[in-house]
Amino acid sequence: MTAVAGLLAVAASALSVPAAASGGTPHLSKPTGPHSIGTTSLHLTDTSRPDPWVPEEERELMVSLWYPAKPSGGPRAQYMTPTESELMLKHGGITGLPYDVLSTTRTNAVKDATPTGRTRGLPLVVLSPGYTKSRKTLTGLAEDLASHGYVVAAVDHTYENPATTFPDGRVATCASCEIPHDPTFWDKLEAGRAVDISFVLDELTGAQQKWARLIDPARIAMAGHSVGGASAMTAMLADSRLRAGIDVDGVTHTPIPDTGLSRPFLFMGRESAYTPGTPNAFSWERDWPHLTGWKRWLVVSGVTHASFTDVGLLGEQLGLDGGAELPAARATEITRRYTRAFFDLHLGNRPQPLLDTPSPRYPEVKFCAVETKTCE
Repeated sequence: MTAVAGLLAVAASALSVPAAASGGTPHLSKPTGPHSIGTTSLHLTDTSRPDPWVPEEERELMVSLWYPAKPSGGPRAQYMTPTESELMLKHGGITGLPYDVLSTTRTNAVKDATPTGRTRGLPLVVLSPGYTKSRKTLTGLAEDLASHGYVVAAVDHTYENPATTFPDGRVATCASCEIPHDPTFWDKLEAGRAVDISFVLDELTGAQQKWARLIDPARIAMAGHSVGGASAMTAMLADSRLRAGIDVDGVTHTPIPDTGLSRPFLFMGRESAYTPGTPNAFSWERDWPHLTGWKRWLVVSGVTHASFTDVGLLGEQLGLDGGAELPAARATEITRRYTRAFFDLHLGNRPQPLLDTPSPRYPEVKFCAVETKTCE
């Protein structure tokens, strides 16, 4: 089993053991920014290429957008459909909960609210989820960034998770899960995700596109969780429009070429897995010398792989034991705060002392020195 496959096996089982349910409706943490937020879904079809997992079909993607919006009393967006909730829980082996429970999760964005912002004035952040995880599991992070003035696009990489629902009611399941996960699989997956991201950027920023009126094409970046984080690096190498990137707790499979990557990059992961010198950290150590621009390597103590996404937060609320020592709300706060600091610095040109030295406000976050294999 590769390091990536082992990590994914842990992630898949992390929330499979029900404990005493905490009661109440599951909910996402409130956004911390000053803006009201809206959300909408886009169905995009890339007629130029076949789907990498189901070649007889064209590549279709579902993308969720979050954005600053005019205040509205409209309905909050649904987190997942009942079918998506059921398929996600069954894939994770989670029993003892109503299968539609994730469809009841309270979100904070108003569905199809009217966007606000000056023409071509908003930075864009693209989010890519972990393998077998829905784009919906990054909703909490996306909502928070949107409340601070970002347009955020989370991409479902079709056939790489248990349930992607299209507007006509079709539900694409995880066709890629049936393929042997050897090293060539991960090369194919990361390369395919990079093409997905470039296509989404084309669709969002093209001259005739609705969203191009809001998005500043010179301020685009990407973050991802697990293999979505690894794919952020691959996508940056393939598309110069991505000005900065974050890998959250993801083993990188495709190495950076000797020519290097000079744009800003942040590694952020579990202390238990990504401290320099540990097995999972090997790929980061391999890539570190080839990151020739601004870079940081941060680790967070007391968290699990799921802690960086909604999976950890909602799982804790539903009484599932994910194994984290750090409360999920605190892990969510840390993930949001450091992610936003990175984008505020590199897309907003606003100094961020939080990224320069350890902060007494966040003692769980440690800065790593690769040369000495220490984090403090």
